[in-house]
Amino acid sequence: MPTETIRFPGRSGGELAARLDTPAEPPRAYALFAHCFTCSKDSKAAAYVAQALAGHGIATLRFDFSSLEFSSNLEDLLAAAEWLRAERAAPQILAGHSLGGAAVLAVAARIPETRAIATIGAPFDPAHVSHLVKDPREAGEDMRVSIAGRQFRVAKNFFDDLAGRNAAETIASLRKPLLVFHSPRDTVVDIDNASKIFLAAKHPKSFVSLDRADHLLTQKEDARYAATVLAAWASRYLEAQAAPADAVTGVRVAEAGDGRFAQLVTAGRHHLRADEPTSVGGDDSGPGPYDLLLAGLGACTSMTVRMYATQKKWPLECVTVDLKHDKAHASDCAECETREGKIDKIERVLTLEGDLDEAQRARLLEIANKCPVHRTLHSEVWVPTTLA
Repeated sequence: MPTETIRFPGRSGGELAARLDTPAEPPRAYALFAHCFTCSKDSKAAAYVAQALAGHGIATLRFDFSSLEFSSNLEDLLAAAEWLRAERAAPQILAGHSLGGAAVLAVAARIPETRAIATIGAPFDPAHVSHLVKDPREAGEDMRVSIAGRQFRVAKNFFDDLAGRNAAETIASLRKPLLVFHSPRDTVVDIDNASKIFLAAKHPKSFVSLDRADHLLTQKEDARYAATVLAAWASRYLEAQAAPADAVTGVRVAEAGDGRFAQLVTAGRHHLRADEPTSVGGDDSGPGPYDLLLAGLGACTSMTVRMYATQKKWPLECVTVDLKHDKAHASDCAECETREGKIDKIERVLTLEGDLDEAQRARLLEIANKCPVHRTLHSEVWVPTTLA
């Protein structure tokens, strides 16, 4: 996915460095991502999530906070939202990692265009980080905190800034869709925080376990999983976008930019990914080309059978189509014109549920072979290819 380097004015007067990860097609929506305490816009979690969201058609702005002070973080988020609102489109999705998650919960009410909020490994109360102080009795203006085995120094007034915030009241008053991601193995922010966030929030709200993920979300597959779920979940809450004047018709496939073979497939307003399995050098982030071909045939088969059964008012309750692609010897196919070498073979098995008699089942099997995609595969196909 293309990544644009951005600088925009912060509310304190300085400039904030940012990256805007955009999809190959016009974005479905814009998201704002807040990184974790002591992280940056270039941390693995921020980069992985933003790039994966872009792969699902959601442009994502990630930026560096101007300081470690929580109140300053909130002002920086507002400045980022203002920049998106003026230069692209206001963010409909707010997502935050760790303390960044607490920040988006605290600031969401001040960004009116927000339609969906997601937190990843976030503390219920921002003051939760105070337990990370290595030695609360140490003297001086700075204090040491330990996060995931790494040591950091922060000013004592950082903790003063966190005090007195009523997290439960803030979360309850949001009244916006909330998705809470958390790993039961998180040793920095334990999963009880996710429970408290979830209980404080009003519906609609959802919880997704990140299973084996660590707090910093350092594994790409964990971040990609979170982004994929977030994109699917948020899609039902996003404001419908008008199709751009230069929108393409048909289907467009473009490299996703976050893997060797990963592709972004756009069909009208629908977005999906294609990839190759890891066994051949891909990241397995989406179905392969032949999987998509089989999916097209399977979907067309099921739809055609359903349409016919509905017209006949037959008691067909459910159609399932299982397909498999392989190579076979041409000599094994009695009806094939090719007699030597190997040919492509697609095995298709229909499961028809319902109180159907044998004659009805036999007729539906015939109808399956008449679906348009089936006919296309059996007809002569012309694929003229040119350079744009």
